[in-house]
Amino acid sequence: MSIQKRWKEKLLPPAEQTTQLASELSIDSILSTLLLQRGINTFDEAKTFFRPSLAHMHNPFLMKDMDKAVARIEQAIGNKESILIYGDYDVDGTTAVALVYSFFKNYAHRIDYYIPDRYKEGYGISITGIDFAAKNGYTLIIALDCGIKANDKIDYANKLGVDFIICDHHRPGEFLPNAVAVLDPKRDDCDYPFDELSGAGVGFKLIEAFARNNNLFGDNLEKQIAEYLDFVAVSIAADIVPITGENRILAHFGLIQLNQRKRQGFKAIMDLSNIKRELGISDIVFSIAPRINAAGRIDSGNKAVELLISPTQNEAFLNGNGIDSTNTERKTIDTHITAQAFAMIEESEFLQTSKSTVLFNNEWHKGVVGIVASRLTEKYYRPTVVLTEADGIASGSARSVKDFDVYNAIEACSDLLEQFGGHKYAAGLTMKVENVEAFKLKFEEVVSNTILEEMLTPEIEIDCELRLDEIEPKFFRVLKQFAPFGPGNMSPVFVSKGVTHNGSLRMVGTNHLKMEIHQSNEKRSFPAIGFNMATMSNIITNYKPFDVCYTIEENEWNGTINLQLVIKDIKVNE
Repeated sequence: MSIQKRWKEKLLPPAEQTTQLASELSIDSILSTLLLQRGINTFDEAKTFFRPSLAHMHNPFLMKDMDKAVARIEQAIGNKESILIYGDYDVDGTTAVALVYSFFKNYAHRIDYYIPDRYKEGYGISITGIDFAAKNGYTLIIALDCGIKANDKIDYANKLGVDFIICDHHRPGEFLPNAVAVLDPKRDDCDYPFDELSGAGVGFKLIEAFARNNNLFGDNLEKQIAEYLDFVAVSIAADIVPITGENRILAHFGLIQLNQRKRQGFKAIMDLSNIKRELGISDIVFSIAPRINAAGRIDSGNKAVELLISPTQNEAFLNGNGIDSTNTERKTIDTHITAQAFAMIEESEFLQTSKSTVLFNNEWHKGVVGIVASRLTEKYYRPTVVLTEADGIASGSARSVKDFDVYNAIEACSDLLEQFGGHKYAAGLTMKVENVEAFKLKFEEVVSNTILEEMLTPEIEIDCELRLDEIEPKFFRVLKQFAPFGPGNMSPVFVSKGVTHNGSLRMVGTNHLKMEIHQSNEKRSFPAIGFNMATMSNIITNYKPFDVCYTIEENEWNGTINLQLVIKDIKVNE
């Protein structure tokens, strides 16, 4: 099944506004257009955008319950209580645990961390974890990237004398858990100015608040706590939260920390990923995050934390090698299950014509169903749920398409579910195995009644038209400063019309299209690559002009760096 993409060009701002901002910033009108499209309208706003500052972070005490959380931690440290740092087994959870543990181990009398077993305990706070804490004398648990819906678990912990501070960023339920403090910027009663923090981001605001309240670093506070932002940058990239507002600041300085390669754990992962250039958000998404995630998917999330907090190069290397092997195993399992899932869809008339995909196989590996759901969504472009069975319960992951809220769709089926939680574009859910078929039908009904037809076609949002001869060195130097790129601040997509290739069309790798293109009578040509687009070679071999949309990136080869156009799609002029 080949899905056609639709091109959608963003509205251009008024010409006079574009010209004025370009003049104020001494940049060309294309760049000022990109800024205005991102809501950056003035010189001062552009300065803040291009020059992120830790001084622009929000006061952590604006977050509801932050004062209670800090007071309880101060009490625990003062009374020499034992503290347990508890977190989810994915990248956001394990980086959050590594961050908060690394900070508070400098002040706590006794501190440890706990990552639940994906297969024995499932997602979030578990009875097993609470029992472990009570049995081993931990009187305070700081839960990260989970807990916002764990009302019954918190009630159970309270009976055992175990206090909870919850640091979460998922949507709350109707009632909040009865914890000592519930830090979640998505709380309806929370006035924190930015509600898109990652789980590690909420954890970072907690250590910032503690440091401020105890005047730990004096005038060097921002510089000192910035050393923990490598954890936050990785969580932001892996959890696909918007890289806007405060997240942009946290990601910017976190990438600086990562590229200085100070932390042995991250250095080991980068070495194993063979990353020698300056690290960007996409490197985290495609190289670093999958390796960290693999620990919790196949083995234990504890292994990820052990790697991230490794004190020495040797220990980091050993831990990193173990996780790298686990990631290789994960790839094999993932490839096998994805192939099975593709076959199930191709063989089902119902799935061929439906507007959603729900697949269940009781033998699939629970640790990779989220990855498989992502691959199915990418290929068939429909809201997708992939389920497997563990201990008589069907559990799995959901992924969505642009602009469709899969969390709301799952919530509409809550009468068939045991548990669910997540975001607009990704969620987790469990149900009784006997409810799977009913869920499949009801989820399809909900999606069919609420999704717009256009949402079922992948959209390429184009920022503006660009002539190839406008790609000058100064233009790209400024364009680079728009990074870090991610949701809410994607790498600009340009369209150039009436281009031709110069005869260098060829296939590289397994399925990639490589060529050099030029426009009209311009002598200068640009190297361009279309990943997994080799099949398009047959529509542009006759040298007819075509339109191309693309991003501009640097490509390093044999020590030389050149600009390269990364093709998103091609349309041949009829």
